Amino acid sequence: MNKVHEMNNESKIPEGLAHSEDRLDEKTVSKSPFRQFFHWMQDAMDNGIPEPETMFLATVGKNGKPSGRVVLLKEFDERGFVFYTNYLSRKGREIGENPYVAAVLHWKELERQVRITGKVNKISATDSEIYFNSRNMESRINAVISPQSSVIPDRRFLEIKRMELIVSNASEGIKRPDSWGGYRIIPSEIEFWQGQEFRLHDRILYTKIKSKWVIRRLAP
Repeated sequence: MNKVHEMNNESKIPEGLAHSEDRLDEKTVSKSPFRQFFHWMQDAMDNGIPEPETMFLATVGKNGKPSGRVVLLKEFDERGFVFYTNYLSRKGREIGENPYVAAVLHWKELERQVRITGKVNKISATDSEIYFNSRNMESRINAVISPQSSVIPDRRFLEIKRMELIVSNASEGIKRPDSWGGYRIIPSEIEFWQGQEFRLHDRILYTKIKSKWVIRRLAP
């Protein structure tokens, strides 16, 4: 599992991948979209892109109306792409109604974009627990007290809940609520977009067909 916040300049690009290139070619990209993604994420970090793990996530509930927001990609490997949230939030409710999502990562400085579409599953409670306990105290407190996406009377409502939680858990620590944890996007398509001159951009699409990834070039 590649943990995005732990990657650094000493992380190794998997064998068989070249370093930064200006062009994308369907004949020379990695056969695995996950290895290709690792390569691009590492490039973004090596080039000092601010918060390269920023990911736009779109969901659609049973009413057919899409909604979007920015989340943070925390982990990825050949099983998929992991983010964490409140299961009772709007995105959590919509995922419960329709598990198919779309996500986009955009690194403007490198003229690169990655589009991911697929189905979402919850990760295990154990893995969610491990990640939750690795977070700083304020993040854990906020995960417990915030009824994410629900209407609240005012800011003081949260401030009071925060103080009450701190007092009540002074000796026991902050525990992960059952309503908070991780989701994994299991992709069916991953597209890599590389900006080029004359707007003749490179677009390489990986499509999962049965157990194999098929690579195709798309028109810009």
